[in-house]
Amino acid sequence: MRPTAPLLTATALLLAAGTLTACGGGSGSDANTVKVSYKQSTDNMSKVPDTYLAAMKKQFEKENPGKKVELVPIKAPDAEYYTKLQQMLRSPKTAPDLVYEDTFLVNSDITSGYLKPLDPYLAKWADWDQFIDTAKTAAKGQDGKTYGVPDGTDTRGLWYDKAILKKAGIRTPWQPKNWNEVLDAARTIKAKVPGVTPLNVYTGKPGGEQSTMQGFEMLLYGTGDGSSDPLYDKASDKWIAGSKAFKDSLKFVETVYKEKLGPDVSDALDPNIGTTIRGELLPKGKVGIDLDGSWLPQDWIKGAGHEWPEWSQKLGLAYMPTQNGQAPGKVSMSGGWTWAIPAKAHNPDLAFDFIKTMQTKENARRWYIANSGIAVRKDVAADPKYIQAQPGIKFFTDLVSTTHYRPAYPAYPKVSTAIQEAMESVTTGDASVDKAASTYDDQLKTAADGKVVSKP
Repeated sequence: MRPTAPLLTATALLLAAGTLTACGGGSGSDANTVKVSYKQSTDNMSKVPDTYLAAMKKQFEKENPGKKVELVPIKAPDAEYYTKLQQMLRSPKTAPDLVYEDTFLVNSDITSGYLKPLDPYLAKWADWDQFIDTAKTAAKGQDGKTYGVPDGTDTRGLWYDKAILKKAGIRTPWQPKNWNEVLDAARTIKAKVPGVTPLNVYTGKPGGEQSTMQGFEMLLYGTGDGSSDPLYDKASDKWIAGSKAFKDSLKFVETVYKEKLGPDVSDALDPNIGTTIRGELLPKGKVGIDLDGSWLPQDWIKGAGHEWPEWSQKLGLAYMPTQNGQAPGKVSMSGGWTWAIPAKAHNPDLAFDFIKTMQTKENARRWYIANSGIAVRKDVAADPKYIQAQPGIKFFTDLVSTTHYRPAYPAYPKVSTAIQEAMESVTTGDASVDKAASTYDDQLKTAADGKVVSKP
């Protein structure tokens, strides 16, 4: 349940149309029942969402006699979940009352008219003041209205194997100050610790949004001073082309694969590389440094399928530095999921009441801890029970104050694909950095309907 959404295809939409009946019916006309759709794990390894929502259902029904919660899980991989959900949102016959929305697609669904603005509800909800401002923007449309309540976020950094760095002669705790120090550490590992991948940076189209966000944007958003968005110019409401920052970020990716510091190209372009890294290679001590997300421990906890109780002793954490060590010195990207109410929901008031039940301080803390999520409520982020719940949680939570959110406007999915193609072409060596950047600029003009501004 992480923000690595691939693009929706026409084929997928057609497939989704044929499978909607398996997802449950629509909201119907029962004014006392709120129907809640969410993503259910396809491999049955993670029961966290099911367990949590079952508890919320029980609490809500106890606190609201006569009201019912009907859980409508959608058991599907990410791509199919998004397509099935969007198909359901199109009609009042199939629209649930509450849906779990990836921030990746919120603005696309807003533009399509699928979601209901929540501002009238939020204005009367005292707890909304506890949500950090950066998280609030994740579900805000270009019209300035808010269309979802975030249930947590995520941040990203550098995971490193303490034993591998020690063998390479690199002192731990390790904290690189700029990109060159990251690359130099990977070069040292390559020279002194054979048989391991020195540095994993996700790349290429097969990885989808994982490549864009964990890989490229963690570089791109570290090229400036953090005061402006390097992908989208808000002043002109246009996407940015022709930037040196874009080329510098591509150059980093090219260097990783040209110098064979990363996974073999065939492995890097495997759609399952993320699962392989966190489920196999990291636990087996086969990766020196991994540029990745805060949620990895979710795969290593008891019952998760890749149990690794020793991970906190074996791995260290470092923030991703800015390009030249310029202020603020570190960079992170954040995504996450939100609870949104469909425009065609039959019981929106009841749906928001259920959101409020899930988002009490106690219940929010319970969810963040169970899901290895990062708190977006200020009171939970300061709670010792949350901070001490899991190793590394304070490290990733502290990154929220300087994190960045993607400009997830309607054109973003196409922009993201163009980024992945540029990454892939320099990863394979099929194009130079200049050529890949030029191709991206051309694709950007099409993806953004010409709403592009050139910046050096």
